[in-house]
Amino acid sequence: MNNDMPILRRREIEARVIKPIYEEMVEAFGEKAAHGVLSRAIKGDAIAHGKNCAESQVGDNDIASFAGLFKLWTAEDALTIDILEQTEQSLDFNVTRCRYAEMYRDMGISELGSVLSCDRDGNFCKGYNPRLTLERTQTIMRGASCCDFRYRLANEDATSTES
Repeated sequence: MNNDMPILRRREIEARVIKPIYEEMVEAFGEKAAHGVLSRAIKGDAIAHGKNCAESQVGDNDIASFAGLFKLWTAEDALTIDILEQTEQSLDFNVTRCRYAEMYRDMGISELGSVLSCDRDGNFCKGYNPRLTLERTQTIMRGASCCDFRYRLANEDATSTES
């Protein structure tokens, strides 16, 4: 898929395809099973997208290069972000407006928004750089006033001793 396409547009296209398929899965298998299948598929796709971004990127997959990817997520005013701190090991910001949440609500699938978008974020990290993690305690998608993103990049030494 075109990595230059704004993510908001990509998620809208995906949601328009996924919505009727998900509705059929709910009817055939029940909501819990359908939700589980969708969650697993989106998780795998997010990891693959992270790997693809990492492989196509010049230089290290560090915090600075990761922050450079924001142009895709924020394109078309998709997110309003307040950067709190960026260091070589961390990136902290809050999202105060999320057009992804607005789009899913307008499409009548607010309940799937977290699966289709929010749940991708931490899994994307796994593909992009296994040392990069996300901690987030709240999202606009789930009713909070902001999303709190706290990314951490572990030292290479820390991961080599974990076995």
